[in-house]
Amino acid sequence: MSIIEFNPLWKEKLLNRFLAYVKIYSTSDAESEATPSTPRQWDIAKYIAEELKTIGLADVSIDDNGYIMGYVPSNLDNDNTPTIGFISHYDTSPDFSGENVKPQIWENYDGGDLLLNETTGFTLSSSKFESLKKYIGQTLITTDGNTLLGADDKAGCAEIVTAAEYLIAHPEIKHGRIAVGFTPDEEIGRGAHKFDVAKFGAEWAYTMDGSEVGELEYENFNAAGAVVKIHGLSVHPGYAYGKMINAALLAAEFIQLLPANETPATTKGFDGFYHLMDITADISEAKLQYIIRDHDEEKYEARKKFMEEKVAEFNQKHGEGTAEVEIKEQYRNMKQQFEGKMHIIDLAAKAMKEADIEPKIKAIRGGTDGAQLSYMGLPCPNIFAGGMNFHGPYEYVALESMEKAVEVIINIVKA
Repeated sequence: MSIIEFNPLWKEKLLNRFLAYVKIYSTSDAESEATPSTPRQWDIAKYIAEELKTIGLADVSIDDNGYIMGYVPSNLDNDNTPTIGFISHYDTSPDFSGENVKPQIWENYDGGDLLLNETTGFTLSSSKFESLKKYIGQTLITTDGNTLLGADDKAGCAEIVTAAEYLIAHPEIKHGRIAVGFTPDEEIGRGAHKFDVAKFGAEWAYTMDGSEVGELEYENFNAAGAVVKIHGLSVHPGYAYGKMINAALLAAEFIQLLPANETPATTKGFDGFYHLMDITADISEAKLQYIIRDHDEEKYEARKKFMEEKVAEFNQKHGEGTAEVEIKEQYRNMKQQFEGKMHIIDLAAKAMKEADIEPKIKAIRGGTDGAQLSYMGLPCPNIFAGGMNFHGPYEYVALESMEKAVEVIINIVKA
């Protein structure tokens, strides 16, 4: 069993750290080419980097692209153990507002509905979200109904920093050198693009970026982003007969070309999908932003080809150059990168069991920095961070789940 004594002082440290992180506006932006994609991400990056220095980590750095690294030195007399790492991302999803987050704390949750906002009546319903029943008696942290919470992945950030601080404060826990890293822009698929694996210096790592307690994932979607642009012709509507080409109407037509039963709302398990993320349209121009996902590599390639074929068919009907598509690779399924390296997964599973957690090994219907990092030479499975209902106003996390994540990190380290 675990030797960790996570007393009220450490619980308060973890809670206050998480609350401080989520209040810092750090939403990323897929339209930006900069790294970080938004200047506001620098606010939390600098905050975390300074915090790492304050709690005593060695060789803390933050590079020109906002990547933070630091190290808990080994306290072994004869250290021949590998350096292992823990990674999380500090940006939040652009799917919903992350500005002016006002977290609420609900102690000893009773299992009922939570009225998040008295003015709007916005409610986190226990009948709609049955997972809430698992947290009866625990301390929940929620939104106020106007923003997302940012537990994805500021819970992971808080857990890693707290675990590092705990290790430094408890030298009786023997361990090798531990690397910690924090990245920008994971939510837009670019979190690991400029991560310096050689500088990080770990033999393997874990992203703390999963959801429910017990999740342990080393298989994920293959992922691409697709932007379809449709060109119209604006003419005064009173004299438009035979001349106007309405790009907004053409966009609505194009959307119908993709299968209606292959969307996130109609698929599960290992099913892939096309997900329409955003539409901007007027008479002259329309832009459709999609993400393409599939666990199976052949099906994934077929999906990308299908999108291109539909654009070609659309142009045959409406004229060459009416539509164009740009497809960009985001990340790949990391499963094959763990062939012959399953000890990395076994170690995490053992650490969970020592914390009285039953590991839930499953495929991610999404992706993490670890997917890209695994292809960059740093095997990096994903471990739960505790948050639920990511990317929207119903997001919440239990403090007890975050405590368990810290415990798992420390159990991995001392193993």
